[in-house]
Amino acid sequence: MLKIKGIIFLSLLISLTCNAQDKKKLSLGEQPIFKVSKATSSVVVDGKMDEIIWKKTEVGTFDNFYAAPEPNDKQKSTFRMLWGENSLYVFFEFEDKYLTVRETQRDGAPYFDDCAEIFIIPAPEALDTHFGFELNLNKASNDFVYFNNYYNNKNVALKSFNPNFKAEVTYNGTINDNSDIDKGWTMELEIPLSVFGFLGEVVPVEKGNIWTFLALRQDRNDSEGNRRSTSTQFPIADFSKNVHQPTDFGFMQFVE
Repeated sequence: MLKIKGIIFLSLLISLTCNAQDKKKLSLGEQPIFKVSKATSSVVVDGKMDEIIWKKTEVGTFDNFYAAPEPNDKQKSTFRMLWGENSLYVFFEFEDKYLTVRETQRDGAPYFDDCAEIFIIPAPEALDTHFGFELNLNKASNDFVYFNNYYNNKNVALKSFNPNFKAEVTYNGTINDNSDIDKGWTMELEIPLSVFGFLGEVVPVEKGNIWTFLALRQDRNDSEGNRRSTSTQFPIADFSKNVHQPTDFGFMQFVE
């Protein structure tokens, strides 16, 4: 009952927020469309890309780099997604010479570590609010609902949003040891559609429909200091603000 009441309260809050703001626009044809294939068989969330369907879906790359202090901080990242009747599946694959992680607590600051992130809007033009999932190598998750321009041009993150979802990591190298060169790491997520409440049913996950999203990476390359960079699948117009600018997001389209 508490969970249901929480979803209803959150949905009403999002509705009020969206109605209170001047609507921005994100038009088809102006932003990229990423094709998300349907999972035709079960997906085992283990951080490994063993299922054949992963090889058949579209592959995105993070070619937009920000605050990368050294040339070798621009490391290769690939991104894949699948959809099923009840879940979204996400797979990140990162080359990484220096595996680095500190945060261990939920709703902490995994974005200061090697961290995979995805922001999702379950409707193509509902740009005032997005769901965020940020996880580091420890699978420490910072999950939230983000409200753009909530009040007096201030943004707000609702961090009491703590949904249940699956995450697994694999890595090849030594963590927090810059004396050697590592190979990289992967992260696989299964996000139940139920975590979006009835907001995920406004534009249901089915063939042909479109949601809005941004996938990105935080790459920490110094186990002692603060050397890190950010890379994104879609370009950020003004990185000095932050990465939570939905007009910079792209589209995901569910295909078979």
